[in-house]
Amino acid sequence: MNTSPLSAEEFSGSVLAVPPLARRADLSLDAGQNRTLIRHIEAGGVRTLLYGGNANFYHASVHEYGELLAMLADSAAPETRVIPAIGPDFGKMMDQARVLRGTGYRTAMVLPMQGFTTPEGLVEGISRVVDFLGMPVTLYLKDEASIGVEALGQLVDDGRVLVVKYAVVRNDPADDAYLQALMARITPARIVSGMGERPTLVHLAKFGLASFTTGSGCIAPAPCQRLFHALKANDLNAAQPIYDRFMPLETLRDSISLIRVLHDAVTLSGLADMGPHLPLLSASPRARHAEIRAAASDLLAYNHGFAGTA
Repeated sequence: MNTSPLSAEEFSGSVLAVPPLARRADLSLDAGQNRTLIRHIEAGGVRTLLYGGNANFYHASVHEYGELLAMLADSAAPETRVIPAIGPDFGKMMDQARVLRGTGYRTAMVLPMQGFTTPEGLVEGISRVVDFLGMPVTLYLKDEASIGVEALGQLVDDGRVLVVKYAVVRNDPADDAYLQALMARITPARIVSGMGERPTLVHLAKFGLASFTTGSGCIAPAPCQRLFHALKANDLNAAQPIYDRFMPLETLRDSISLIRVLHDAVTLSGLADMGPHLPLLSASPRARHAEIRAAASDLLAYNHGFAGTA
């Protein structure tokens, strides 16, 4: 994997793929199937891999964290940046930081903790983790109550937060006063749209955010990269038809489960066998598998049409 120094500017160069994580029947890590998926993503031109929610890092044990970091580092190409998640609770973050420190990774994403937090406590926790790690973190933001704009801005100013993965859902992504306040405080270059393809027409073409995270782009990385470049150029005529091809699978993910559907979609498409879901999650409803297989297979076929053009 890429272990060169990391700056915020790098996030403007590629989509951030957020893959699921393959496991065997006994829930151990399946290095071969994970490598198969990584090679497919890299072949589509994507050079940043973010292992977080879709990989169910929420329930990954600290005991296997070192093995997990080593597997991902060994599986990625030398030019591919890998960002692992830590957390969501403070104790787990610190335990993982002890494993992560000195491994060659250049940032880690702090998973969002639901409940039992205060904005002041979040700032202190991030500060302690970053100071121990000796590298900045990427902050996954799912609601505006977690931290205030100025407090987050200070963490950025202090070099403790490198970028923000912004995933606050709005009925209309164009109507988002909190996001606009963050943009004014830390600049759009330090904010990545963190909700897949759906809000990207606004987040990138209108607001100018650095990039976006993608789950469905793990199946169709080449058109996802083409969508990214079209949005960065504010070319909506080129972006719209590509965007539309991602919506069937994204809609299934929204209606059932973002994480579970993507995990199953990769397997059902025949791309790679992700194996069982790590508890406390479970598979998508079997009655919906035909829909998931059809949407995923269509997206994979669409990707083949972009082969060699990423």
